[in-house]
Amino acid sequence: MEDTGSEFSLYDFSQIADATDNFSPGKILGQGGFGPVYKGIFPDGQEVAIKKLAARSRQGLVEFKNEIQLVAKLQHRHLVRLLGCCIHDEEKILIYEYMSNKSLDYFIFDPNRRTSLNWMIRLKIVEGIAQGLLYLHEHSRLRIIHRDLKASNILLDSELNPKISDFGMARIFPSDATQTKTSRLVGTYGYMAPEYAFEGLLSIKSDVFSFGVLLLEIISGKRSAGFQHYGEGEFHNLLQYIYKVTPTVKFM
Repeated sequence: MEDTGSEFSLYDFSQIADATDNFSPGKILGQGGFGPVYKGIFPDGQEVAIKKLAARSRQGLVEFKNEIQLVAKLQHRHLVRLLGCCIHDEEKILIYEYMSNKSLDYFIFDPNRRTSLNWMIRLKIVEGIAQGLLYLHEHSRLRIIHRDLKASNILLDSELNPKISDFGMARIFPSDATQTKTSRLVGTYGYMAPEYAFEGLLSIKSDVFSFGVLLLEIISGKRSAGFQHYGEGEFHNLLQYIYKVTPTVKFM
């Protein structure tokens, strides 16, 4: 392992292979658009999460570069810490701090596991996500829009503290701009703000909308996308249902 002079390090491929038992299927924590994520253990006992770029993934390569350029410059207790990377021939790998309680969706959408998240814990999770998002939008060296804030991208540590992860789709936003227009839409259906999904208008409000959807999921335990409720009518997502059952509020 080579230290680059900060907390970000360059790792040897052999070290990563040893830590994951040569990328054993039994070490896989999950699978994302970028590629598989493995649990690794270094000789000193340090546990890490190792994200391996899927072979021949052009989109993954873009996200790989984006994460290195952005996350290595960000430091906040509610953002997952990028420890380093490994580039070996065609292999491209990112190494993150290990989060022992997986992701928020693992708990919140499971009827049994979500009982361990009482209202005080859920409030702590919501506050932590909000603090991390505020840092990205207002207090970091770069003003960043995440663009894919969702339950599976909120990781939980051993004390159920939340950390925002997966910055492959994040975008640096000019500090003097209020919004911009893009023809390349990225993100997840059910979390996208309408003006972004339909018109390509992007701003920090896009993340705030996603945060609002996430808040509803944390409260209800229901997924936004694919939610169905049958009663007076059929609602195809959680937002439609909430809009229908919430009394109209008039502001003076």
